[in-house]
Amino acid sequence: MRAFFGALWRGLDGLRRFLHLVLLLLIFGIIVGALRSTIPVLPAKAALVIRPEGQIVEQLTGDPFERALEKVQGSLRGETLVWDLADAIDAARDDDRIQALVLDLDRFTGAGQPTMQELTRAIDEFRASGKKVIAQGSVFLQAQYYLAAHADEIYLDPLGFVLIDGFDRYVMYYKAALDKLGIDMNVFRVGAYKSAVEPFTRTDMSPQDREESLAYLGAMWQGYQGEIERARKLEAGAVAKYVESLAPAMTTRKGDGAQLALAAGLVTGIRTSLEVERELTDLVGQDEDSSSYRQVEVGDYLRVVNAEAKLRGDGKPVVGVVVAAGEILDGDQPAGTVGGESTARLIREARLDDDVKALVLRIDSPGGSMFAAEQIHREIEALKAEGKPVVVSMGDLAASGGYYIASPADEIWARPTTITGSIGIFATIPTINRTLDKVGIEVDGVGTTPLSGQLRLDRPLGKEAGEFLQATVEHGYETFLARVATGRGKTRDEVDAIAQGRVWAGIDAKRLGLVDHLGGFHDAVDAAAALAKLKDGSYDIEFIEPSLSWAQELALQVRAGAVDGLARLGVRLPASPLARLAQRLDPVAAELERWSRLESANHLYAYCFCSL
Repeated sequence: MRAFFGALWRGLDGLRRFLHLVLLLLIFGIIVGALRSTIPVLPAKAALVIRPEGQIVEQLTGDPFERALEKVQGSLRGETLVWDLADAIDAARDDDRIQALVLDLDRFTGAGQPTMQELTRAIDEFRASGKKVIAQGSVFLQAQYYLAAHADEIYLDPLGFVLIDGFDRYVMYYKAALDKLGIDMNVFRVGAYKSAVEPFTRTDMSPQDREESLAYLGAMWQGYQGEIERARKLEAGAVAKYVESLAPAMTTRKGDGAQLALAAGLVTGIRTSLEVERELTDLVGQDEDSSSYRQVEVGDYLRVVNAEAKLRGDGKPVVGVVVAAGEILDGDQPAGTVGGESTARLIREARLDDDVKALVLRIDSPGGSMFAAEQIHREIEALKAEGKPVVVSMGDLAASGGYYIASPADEIWARPTTITGSIGIFATIPTINRTLDKVGIEVDGVGTTPLSGQLRLDRPLGKEAGEFLQATVEHGYETFLARVATGRGKTRDEVDAIAQGRVWAGIDAKRLGLVDHLGGFHDAVDAAAALAKLKDGSYDIEFIEPSLSWAQELALQVRAGAVDGLARLGVRLPASPLARLAQRLDPVAAELERWSRLESANHLYAYCFCSL
C-alpha cells in the first residue's frame, strides 16, 4: 500500500510540476506578445480617418485597462482624446503618405466649441496644404456639423438631415421635492450671481442666473453661427435663417431633410457611404485586403509617427503641458478629475525638471474644492518663483475654482466661447430633522458648549454654527478676490465688481481683463515659449502625466494586449443592459453623484454649475 500511494503521489506531483511549467510558459508567452512592438505599416498612399467615439475630451477618464475593456464590450459610453486627433491631423499635413482626411462623425456625440476649435484649426491647416478633406454622415447634429463644416466636401446620406437647434441651459430644481421629504438645505454663499446652490433652494431660475446664462449662451450661439458661415462661405445670418425656418421648410419638402440641407448650402452633395467610398478609392487607391479605399485610423497612425519621432530623438528643451480637466477635488485623483495633491505634484515635477523651460496649464474645469485649488495655486507660484513662465490655456470651461488656479499665470488665453469667471464661494449643509419628524423620530440630548451638536444632520442648524459658516465663506471669497487681484494686477474692488459669482464668455472676459488673449492651445504654447525665450522649432511640447511603476506598465501592457487580441478576434463581451440604461437615464442620480464628490477639507467650494 505504501508503494502504491508513493507511486501515486510521485505521479500527481510530476503532473503538478508539468502543469505549472505549462502555465508559466503561457504567461511568459502572453507577456512577450504584449510587449512586442507591433508598429503598423503605412501604405505609400492613404487617407487618414478621423472617427471620434462619444465625447471629445481634454483628458480620458478612469483606468486605461477599464477603457480598453469598455471598447471590447461595445459600451455606449465613449471618449476620444482631442490631442490624439489634433496631433494626428498636424502630422498628416506634412506627410506625403497621407493624401486625404476623412471625417466620419456618426459616432461623435459632442464637445464644447473651444475643444472642437482645437480640431478645426488642425483641419483648416491640413486643407491649406492642398490636401482634400471629406466629411460624411448619416445625419449631422449640431456638434457634428461644426466639425464637418470645415471640410472641402460634405456628403449627407439621402435619408439624413442637418439639425442645428442652438444652445440652452435648463436645470432641475429640487426644492419642492426636498420640502416633501422634510430636508432643509442650509446655504452660505457670497456673490449675487453664485447660482450653484439654487437647484436646492428654488423652484425656478433666478433673475440673476437667467441674465448671465442668456449672456454666455448668446455669445456661444453667435460664435457658432459665425464659424459655420465663415467655413462654408455663407451669408451672415444664413444659419439663423435655416434654424428658424426648419420646421415649416421640412413640412414643405415632405420631410426630405437632405434636400433641405443641400438647398441651404450646408452640404456639398447627397451620397450614400458606398458612393463616398468609391470617390475615396479613386483618390487614394483600393486596399489590397478589402474592397474599400486605403485608409489608416488615428491610433495606428500615431503609433507610426511617434515611433519615427523617437528614432530621431533630438533632446530639445521642453514646454511642459499639465492638463487640469474635471472637478477639482482634494487629495490624489484619477484622470478626468483635478486632484489638489496629484495636480500640484505634476506642476512640481515641471519645476524640478531642468529640461522644462515653461509650463502651459490647460484648464477645462468647473472648479470644486477651494482647498485643493489653493494647493495648485501655491505650486504655480513656486514654479514662477523659479523663473519658469506659466501660461494658461482655457478649454470649454475654466470657471470658479478653474479660474482660481488660472489667476496666477503670466498670461491667460481663452476662446471667445470659453465659459469662465464665476468668482464666488459657497457652502451647503443639509439637515433632515423634519424628515425624521415625519416618521416619528425625535432627537434630544446635551452638549458641553453652545456649539456642541449644532452641525449634526439630524438637528436644525444652530445660529452660532450658521454665523461661523457664513464668516468662513466670506473669508474664502475675500481670499479668492485677493488671489485674482494679485494675479491680474487689479484692486480688490475692481475684481469684486466683475466677480459676485458671475459667469462670463471668453470674449467678455477679455474685455474685462480676466483673460489676456483670445486664442487656442497652440497660441498659448507659442506664448509660453516666447516668454522662456525659446525660438520657433527649437523646443518640444511634452504632456506631463502621472508616471507608472514598471509593474504597472507591465500589467497595463499585458492587459491591453489581451484586450486588443480579443478585439482583433471579434470577441465582444456583453455590456450590462442596466449599465447602458443608467448612462442614458436618471439625470437626478447624476446630479446627486456630482454633489457627492464635493468633499472638501474645509467644506468651501468654488464651483460653477454652468454646464449646457
